Amino acid sequence: MMRAGLPVPSAASLRARLPPGAELRRAGGIVLRILAGVGGGYAVAALSTTVLSLGLPMQRAEAVLTATMASFAVYAGAVVWAFAARNAWRACAGIAGTAALLVAVLYLLQGHLP
Repeated sequence: MMRAGLPVPSAASLRARLPPGAELRRAGGIVLRILAGVGGGYAVAALSTTVLSLGLPMQRAEAVLTATMASFAVYAGAVVWAFAARNAWRACAGIAGTAALLVAVLYLLQGHLP
C-alpha cells in the first residue's frame, strides 16, 4: 500500500521487528492485569464493603445495603484502574496498596490497634 508516494508497512512486517520475548511479556502483562482487576478488585470491593458498613452512621441494615451498593462502583473502578495504569506492576501495586489501606482502616474501626 502506498500513501503519498511512501510505502506503509504492514502489520506482519512490524511484528517481525519486535525483540525476542516481547510478545510473551505483553501477554504476561495482560494476564497480570486481568488477575489484578478481577481478584484484587474483588478483595478491594469486599474490604470497602466491610469498612463502609462498620463506619457509616446509619442503622446496621441500611449501612450494609449502602456499602454493598457502593462496592459495585469500587469493583468497577479497580478493574478500570488495572487496565489504565502505566504498566502491570503499577496496577498490582495500586490495588495492593488500596487493599492494605482498607485493612488498616478496618483494624482501627474494630479497635485492634491502639
